[in-house]
Amino acid sequence: QVQLVESGGGLVQAGDSLRLSCAASGRTFSAHGMGWFRQGPGKEREFVASIDRSNGLTYYADSVKGRFTISRDNAKNTVYLQMNSLKPEDTAVYYCAADTVRPWGSTQVRDYDYWGQGTQVTVSS
Repeated sequence: QVQLVESGGGLVQAGDSLRLSCAASGRTFSAHGMGWFRQGPGKEREFVASIDRSNGLTYYADSVKGRFTISRDNAKNTVYLQMNSLKPEDTAVYYCAADTVRPWGSTQVRDYDYWGQGTQVTVSS
C-alpha cells in the first residue's frame, strides 16, 4: 500500500514558477517508477512527466519539455515537479502517481496503481 500526498499548488500569473511536492508513505518508494499527471477542466487526465526509481531517467510530455523538471529524493520519499514559465494552458489539477510494477517511469495513466488526491494549479494570463 502506498499513500501519496501532493502539495505546492496555487494561483500564479503566466511566466511564474511553482514547485509541486509529493510525499509517499511506505518503505518501498525507491523501487517505484513515479509520475506526474494533470487533468484540466473538461479534459482527460494526461501525462506530464515521469522518473525511474533511481533518479536517472526522466520523460516529459512535449507540452512541458524545457519548462518542467521532475526529480525525486528517495531518502525523503518525495518526488518533485519544478514548473517554470507557466502558461494559462497549464491550469489543471496535478496528480502524483506510483507504479509499483514498472521501475522505469511509464508515461501511461493505466500503468499507475496508486494516486494522490491532486493539487490545483491555476495560471492567470
